[in-house]
Amino acid sequence: MKLTDLRDNEGATKKRMRVGRGIGSGKGKTAGRGVKGQKARTGVAIKGFEGGQMPLHRRLPKRGFNNIGAIDLNEVNLGRIQEAVDAGKLDKGTTVTIESLVAAGICSKPRDGVKILGVGELKAKLAFEVFRASKSAVAAIEKAGGSVKLLAGETA
Repeated sequence: MKLTDLRDNEGATKKRMRVGRGIGSGKGKTAGRGVKGQKARTGVAIKGFEGGQMPLHRRLPKRGFNNIGAIDLNEVNLGRIQEAVDAGKLDKGTTVTIESLVAAGICSKPRDGVKILGVGELKAKLAFEVFRASKSAVAAIEKAGGSVKLLAGETA
């Protein structure tokens, strides 16, 4: 086999349409743009315009509320933390913070903090410094001999 023998699979590539190249091409003269008017010209951007009729995005009612003060927390279950301890990604003696969870690969990015949830079983004795923790998570951590220090907020 030689480099000159290499070809794409049949149907893998498609020839580009050359518009405005004569009536025989099927896309000559107006090049598929219809005739005259604003839309036949270049640089037209009238998305949402409905010819003077009230556009759909303005006819429909606005709903909901976008809370700019909302806090975006990572939610981590106890079972996931136990898996990281078993895999050696989290040390049993160190304090578990958002930075240590990101370093262990449990959370992808810090966001505004972390909330510990009580799904799964925790066997390791760990000290947590987290933004929030559920009541079941706090109970499970203290049952395993660990401690929870909340940086902000109540248990919920």
